[in-house]
Amino acid sequence: MKNDDSATDDGRIAVTGTGLAALGVLAFSFTFPANVLALDGLPPALIGVGRCAVAALPAGLLLLAVPGPAPRRGDWAGLLVVVGGVLLGYPVLTSLALAHGSSSAHAAVIIGLLPGATAVCALARGGERPSRAFWLAAAAGAVCVTGFALVRGGGGLGAADLLLLAALVVGAAGYAEGGRIARTLGGPRVISWALVLAAPVALPATFAMLADAGPHWTGRTVAGFAYLTFGSSFLGFFAWYAGMARTGIARAGQVQLVQPLLTLAWSALLLGEHVDALTAGVAVAVLVCVGVTQRARIRRAPVPAPAERLDVAA
Repeated sequence: MKNDDSATDDGRIAVTGTGLAALGVLAFSFTFPANVLALDGLPPALIGVGRCAVAALPAGLLLLAVPGPAPRRGDWAGLLVVVGGVLLGYPVLTSLALAHGSSSAHAAVIIGLLPGATAVCALARGGERPSRAFWLAAAAGAVCVTGFALVRGGGGLGAADLLLLAALVVGAAGYAEGGRIARTLGGPRVISWALVLAAPVALPATFAMLADAGPHWTGRTVAGFAYLTFGSSFLGFFAWYAGMARTGIARAGQVQLVQPLLTLAWSALLLGEHVDALTAGVAVAVLVCVGVTQRARIRRAPVPAPAERLDVAA
């Protein structure tokens, strides 16, 4: 029996675009707890830049070892947006926010606005036209997470919240550009090329900060930094960008509405943060919004056949 969602003709496992995006979200949902662990012995700027510098090594090896398409002329500017957005800007800003007193749980709900921002970027750059139902559901999800953040913040936004808002703006731009390029380049190669492009900036900056900061490497620090490097900055993007290429930037981005809720769970389990009834209620509301967005119609501009797959040859 043939099933295009479960297998390909050459025997390789294939996953739906939404499933790929969900795998990426699962990987990213551990980012804030891992960042809190890394802050046990490292300054926030070093965490944000250093994870990119270290991840550039396996990225470069992948590009050398596995044949595949090179970026087209029109892709390079977009890859630089990926570098500035999701590899340098977002990690540094979120690390600073966590260092300025934001809890992992609180940061997660602020960043819950990221799917809506990604959808706006998809509208501007990805050639996508979401329906009214999509926008209504996305807005409802954004209202849920915003209201949650305001209640938890006592009705206002502090310095850490402003850093997180800046992070979601640059992160959304990096998500949308990477998802657009992945339609032809493939998810693994998008993030690998971006990491290699970031290396000339990230490596010298990392060495300079290591010399000045005097990091204290505890077990928590090593575990958190290792996950941020290989999970959040590298492998998670394999599935995330591939999912965007397959199902659309805006729709894949809405799957990320679930990420704050997953992060809340990991924060409770790994960091001992309390999750109450309000959190559970927001979780149900957001999941409903995600379900609606996944069924809403999104018109996509014609693009070349996507190159992405789960294997690194994509």
